[in-house]
Amino acid sequence: MATSRKSNFNDFLPLMAEKLGGDGLIGELCKGFQLLMDKDKRVITFESLKKNSALLGLQDLSDDDLKSMLKEGDFDGDGALNQMEFCVLMFRLSPELMQQSQFLLEEALNQDSEFSF
Repeated sequence: MATSRKSNFNDFLPLMAEKLGGDGLIGELCKGFQLLMDKDKRVITFESLKKNSALLGLQDLSDDDLKSMLKEGDFDGDGALNQMEFCVLMFRLSPELMQQSQFLLEEALNQDSEFSF
């Protein structure tokens, strides 16, 4: 069940990026973070993710799946996701969006080298 939800997400995030542009996409990711975070701690904890996951259609994920998501995105090791960690995780979960980002970066670097003397 989680696999099909992940592939649906992978197809949806690049579409959002295309329609909203970079700033709009980041704004929407921030709204998603706000929905999932613990309002007092201002981070996404296991408890807040479990409590609020239904808002994003993730109510069928097991506790182990939710813990794995937190662990994968938790770069500072505090057991929770801050807003930056959440946004990075969302990009990492979308290989197609990462490929587009890589292409745009390479294109920008190529243009920069064309203008360098």
